[in-house]
Amino acid sequence: MSKPEPAEVIKHAFDSHDKVVISFSGAEDVVLIDMACNLSDEIRVFSLDTGRLHPETYQFIEQVKDYYGIEIDVLSPDGEAVSQFVKQKGLFSFYQDGHHECCGVRKIEPLRRFLKNVDAWVTGQRKDQSPSRNAVPQEQEDSAFSTEEKTLTKYNPLSEWSSARVWEYIRANDVPYNKLHDQGYLSIGCQPCTRSTGPNEHERAGRWWWEEATKKECGLHAINITD
Repeated sequence: MSKPEPAEVIKHAFDSHDKVVISFSGAEDVVLIDMACNLSDEIRVFSLDTGRLHPETYQFIEQVKDYYGIEIDVLSPDGEAVSQFVKQKGLFSFYQDGHHECCGVRKIEPLRRFLKNVDAWVTGQRKDQSPSRNAVPQEQEDSAFSTEEKTLTKYNPLSEWSSARVWEYIRANDVPYNKLHDQGYLSIGCQPCTRSTGPNEHERAGRWWWEEATKKECGLHAINITD
């Protein structure tokens, strides 16, 4: 039995829940936004501003807002929590201690706070993005962010797509993308934790490149990692 097309998964999410949000950070996410705008005039999109993104990424956020005529909820971490973390650990502790603590402060806390008020979220995860994502389904219960009061549903419409197919869609539909991609950045996160990749490297090799490949999740998609 063939898998539903991504647009069908997005429509199913819209039809099944009152409060659906689309997570936006990279190329896959703009493909989802493009598809969603063809399904509804009222979509809700959010993005995480860790305070350490590339200048090109901030420009990209504004470009997508203007291109689609949408609002993007930009989530920021708690300022006091960031200040205390930097005071205790410094600005680059992740190179020695791993990235999870920093991501917890800058990404997970604001995301958890935000997702408490929605029914479902849509992400751009693909199975071939990394070893930790090779079993990502198109729809799942998000146990990492569900609460005792409410079960959160997570949709990954592009889980069956390859990177090549994503970029075919981007070029065919004139979808905006982060200009860092033209400089060899295949996967883009925070500036200190992202480097460009070489011709024969995996697309996520530049993310937390000093860490083991199967553990490269910042916590947004922690349910992908099984020990």
